[in-house]
Formats: sequence, C-alpha cells, structure tokens
Amino acid sequence: MEEDAGEGRVTNSVALMSCTAMALFYVAILYSPTWILRLPPPSSFKQFMIRRFICAAISSLASMLFSAIILIPMRSWEWQAMVFPLSLTSLMYAGSLVLKSMLIMSSWKEYRNQCGGMTIDYVKIGPQNILNWVFSTTSSILAWRNYVVAPFTEELVFRACMIPLLLCGGFKTNSVIFLCPIFFSLAHLNHLLDFYSQQNCSLLKAFMVVGLQLGYTVIFGSYASFLFIRTGHIVAPIVAHIFCNFMGLPVLFARGKGMVSVAFVAGMVGFLWLLFPVTDPVLYNDRTDNCRCWHGYCTWA
Repeated sequence: MEEDAGEGRVTNSVALMSCTAMALFYVAILYSPTWILRLPPPSSFKQFMIRRFICAAISSLASMLFSAIILIPMRSWEWQAMVFPLSLTSLMYAGSLVLKSMLIMSSWKEYRNQCGGMTIDYVKIGPQNILNWVFSTTSSILAWRNYVVAPFTEELVFRACMIPLLLCGGFKTNSVIFLCPIFFSLAHLNHLLDFYSQQNCSLLKAFMVVGLQLGYTVIFGSYASFLFIRTGHIVAPIVAHIFCNFMGLPVLFARGKGMVSVAFVAGMVGFLWLLFPVTDPVLYNDRTDNCRCWHGYCTWA
C-alpha cells in the first residue's frame, strides 16, 4: 500500500524515477569508454574487465551521491555556506572581475563593428563563446584537476580532517588558522622538485618561484581554515578554493585602466569590512546549547 511522502521522505514518483535512472546509468556507463570517450577496444579480456570494474565503481559512487542529495534535505544555512563565502571571496577579485568585464566589452564592441551593428551573428556570439568555453573546460584534464579534484581532496584533508584534530588537541582557534596552512604548504613542496627538474633552471630561481607559490598557499590556507572554523561547513572553503583556482592571483592594476585599481581597493575594503559579519556562526547553524559555534570553541584567543 502506497503512502504519501511525509517529513524527510521522497514521493513515490521521485523514488521510482531515481531508481530507474540509476539502473540505466549503471548499464550505460559500461559502454562509455568506447561510445563516449572513443577509446579503442580493449586488447585483452583483462583490460576489458578492468574497464568494467572502473565504470562500475564510478556508477556506484555517483549513485551514492545522487541518493544522498535526494534523501538528505539541504537546509537553508547549507545554501548560505555556498553563497555567502563565494560572494565574500569575490570581493578580493573585484579588480580582476572589472578587468575581465572591460576586456569582454571591448571584444564585443570590436566584433559589433565588424558585423556592422546588432546583427544575428552578433547576438549569437555570446552564447557560442560560452558553449565553446564549457566544452573546452570539461574536456581538459587540467580543468578537472584545478576545479574538482584539488579543491575537494585538499579541503577534505587539510580542513575537514586536520582542523577538528587540532581543535580537539587543545589548540586555540587563532593558532589553528595559522598552523593548518603550514601543513597545506608542506604538501606543495613537491612543486620545487618538479619545477627544478622540468624547467632546467637554477635552484635559486626554483626556490623563488615555488616560494611565491607557497606564500600564496599559506595565505589562502589561512582564509580557507577561517571559513571552515567560522561556518562549520566544508562547502565554504571548497567553493572559495574553486573560485580562487579559476581566477588566479588578484589583479591589482592594469596599464591605462585606473578603474581596475579602484575596484580592487574598494573590493578589499568591502572584504575586510564584511569578513566577520558574513562568516558569523549564527548564520550557518541552529545550535542552541549555549554555544554559537558548531565546534564548541568560541573563544578567539
């Protein structure tokens, strides 16, 4: 006998459609290496089975994630853990965003002049460029590394795993914010050997280049740790990590474009002004056991 969906449950139709989709996906992904990825047929039965094992594992993980999204309701503060930190982080890149906007507008004006005004081709160029960028990004292995693998794995290890251990180990919150990025930077020391061996440069130059990278990772690591401790959501540093990887280093100035510097300064002022209000723990959890923070360490000393 069918029952209506109650609180915390899904409807019958959603459950049936979800199971059907997972079943079809489980079978369809087995043929993705040859049909979608256009890989050559396996040369042996062993390679054939290895491909099947990998596809089955991916299908299982995707089904688990899909089920979790449906069964676990996303509460309002979980959306805030994505939107608020992302908006806060974007303020640091106000100069970069203004510069990108100016370059896009300049290219559009140039193309409009070539087309002779507001023609159909001119209107279509925007969506076409967006689609081309999406296709090129999703097909790039470096994009998957920078925007998916690195943000998720690094934040899970260096924030979600290490910060609770350090807090439970008796370290103050301020100490954790500056201590955790040290481990984060140590994990990037392999770049020194890679740069030194692959670029065939002097050891001093390798130290200077990698030292700049490590300095940036320490700064970002401190900010990501701050977001995780304040919000209590791993989503917050993940979205910030993805956005920072996408934007690169903030643009402070551009020759002949004073508006970029003005935007950068205004963005940094707004960032510092909103840093604590936007990350107030009250916005991200509903605990009422005499502690506003998810971790129980409210003393910032």
